[in-house]
Amino acid sequence: MTGTESQIEWAQRIKPKVGVEFDRVTRVFETVASKQQDPDRAETRLIVDLVREMRAGVMANEEAGYFIRVWQEVKDQVRQMVSQDPRYVEIRAGRTARKSRAA
Repeated sequence: MTGTESQIEWAQRIKPKVGVEFDRVTRVFETVASKQQDPDRAETRLIVDLVREMRAGVMANEEAGYFIRVWQEVKDQVRQMVSQDPRYVEIRAGRTARKSRAA
């Protein structure tokens, strides 16, 4: 990890909390998927994969300052990352269009 000694120490205390938050969001989507039928279930599983990909990217970041700046207080960062991802936006748009056609 890069940064000053105190930044690295601080980031190392933050990083496990970030992992826990990604795991929590993943479990929520997995629970939702288990109650759905296709095609919604397949789409929700794609979202689970998306969250896992985001988690891997965030956790691979070696800049201590990043964790201090972005993740010092874990709130809704994961939700924001997911909701702003173009793949998630596409899934939501397709789901909305499908439901409006069915109505």
